[in-house]
Amino acid sequence: MDDGTYNQIVSFIWGIADDCLRDVYVRGKYRDVILPMTVIRRLDAVLEGTKEQVLQMKKTLDEAGILNQTDALCNAAGQSFYNSSPFVLKDLKSRSKNQQLKSDFIAYLDGFSPNVQEILKKFKFRNQIDTMIEADILGAVIEKFVDPSINLSPNPVLDDQGQVRLPGLDNHTMGVIFEELIRKFNEENNEEAGEHFTPRDVIELMSDVVFMPVKDEIKDGTYLCYDGACGTGGMLTIAEGKLSKLAKENNKQVSIHLYGQEINPETYAIAKADMLLKGDGKQANNIYYGSTLSNDANATVEFDFMLSNPPYGKSWKTDADRLGGKDDITDPRFVVNFKGDPEFKMIPRISDGQLLFLANNIAKMKHSTDLGSRIAEVHKVHHYLQEMLDKEKVI
Repeated sequence: MDDGTYNQIVSFIWGIADDCLRDVYVRGKYRDVILPMTVIRRLDAVLEGTKEQVLQMKKTLDEAGILNQTDALCNAAGQSFYNSSPFVLKDLKSRSKNQQLKSDFIAYLDGFSPNVQEILKKFKFRNQIDTMIEADILGAVIEKFVDPSINLSPNPVLDDQGQVRLPGLDNHTMGVIFEELIRKFNEENNEEAGEHFTPRDVIELMSDVVFMPVKDEIKDGTYLCYDGACGTGGMLTIAEGKLSKLAKENNKQVSIHLYGQEINPETYAIAKADMLLKGDGKQANNIYYGSTLSNDANATVEFDFMLSNPPYGKSWKTDADRLGGKDDITDPRFVVNFKGDPEFKMIPRISDGQLLFLANNIAKMKHSTDLGSRIAEVHKVHHYLQEMLDKEKVI
């Protein structure tokens, strides 16, 4: 896709907020509607071609009394997600009565598969329906997103002569468009930008620092990449792209699996949605919700590459309490045998838990392979960190 078409799509979606939401939402809340609706419209467009097959499969399963329908409906859809409602999004733009629109739109949302339901829940998107209905803007928002002048489908739109009028969007390009919208919203909300977003140039540099020194040691095989504070997932996807590129340049065949954990519900939803938009349904299942510090979702997994920008200057008192209190923590990630001390504690002050993310990564390092593990993190360095740098192969 050329830059002109790409910029047109980003500008069009960005403009929906000003066209439809301006008098109802403050600018900082535009994202509460635009991001989930972008996800919904893309998924809807991907599923349009197999809608009838999904509805037929749904009918067959219901008649047979089969309750666990997810795998069969995904197979019918040809995707890692589905929508079994009788509607596609375009059907809803013709509703003249708000209450009928509300009822049908909720039924449409209810038809999505469990993995999409989780994304909508974390976005808290259903909370926006009453607001949009009361302001009489839901129909306008839907109509904008299904505008025939913009194509969010993977398939091209043809003109009457069979020529391509609008090119299709492959999964990667759709993911890039979504990430650009996230970036623009982060810039609009300056108070959130540093907390949820790491600049792309910084991530590119971290990827170079992690991968370039070992590029000639990459072999055919499987590599696991991890981010324990993954935010919107940008660090993982850029790392995946860098590793894939280096492997290809060295004529190596690699399979890359991404893992992440995020405590903020909205950014978690964005990370999972971004994976789905790129066609990575299995990868989306490896993004976990919750606190890495007190509820580690990858306690038994070792990783080849770990990149993170953990929060610093942020209290971790809630995590400390969940771990039994700061003075009584026994988690083997944070209390280790080091220099003859079997209870060496890598536990910082309650007001700043960034060191704990580094300790978490070190506990997940591989020591049984030639390549080992490599870690890159953004940190505000203090004396605890220097002691860790002396102990392990950490960048």
